Amino acid sequence: MYNLVAGIILVLLQVEFALAEQIQKNVIGSPLKICCTQLVTGYYRDGYCRTGPDDLGTHVIAATVSKEFLDFTRSRGNDLQTPRPEYNFPGLKAGDKWCLCALRWKEAEQAGLAPPIDLEATSSKALEFISLDTLKKHQSPG
Repeated sequence: MYNLVAGIILVLLQVEFALAEQIQKNVIGSPLKICCTQLVTGYYRDGYCRTGPDDLGTHVIAATVSKEFLDFTRSRGNDLQTPRPEYNFPGLKAGDKWCLCALRWKEAEQAGLAPPIDLEATSSKALEFISLDTLKKHQSPG
């Protein structure tokens, strides 16, 4: 009986997860696209810059990080460059794609150090923190 109940719960969670993925939109109103498949990024480590109630950092900005941004965020206490094998984190280098916290990206933008972003892979949740006009100014080419 326990296995049956556990199986049903697992199926329901999978359905809920699939529906949540379908519902999330990007900042331009179309379905959210994947940010990266080479590095395991996103709060849910599925490659998407999507969020949920447990994501206190709001990891919704799909960016291609620059050395300047990486140094900036390190100076603010978030070192994304150093590998952390205990978390299966290889460390980032300039040119890597990564889901960034909305407020850290905004802080970097205000300092003139915002990395370029992929609007199609940036969650609409970002619009609660940053205007679409500002995001468009940093749209990555191609």
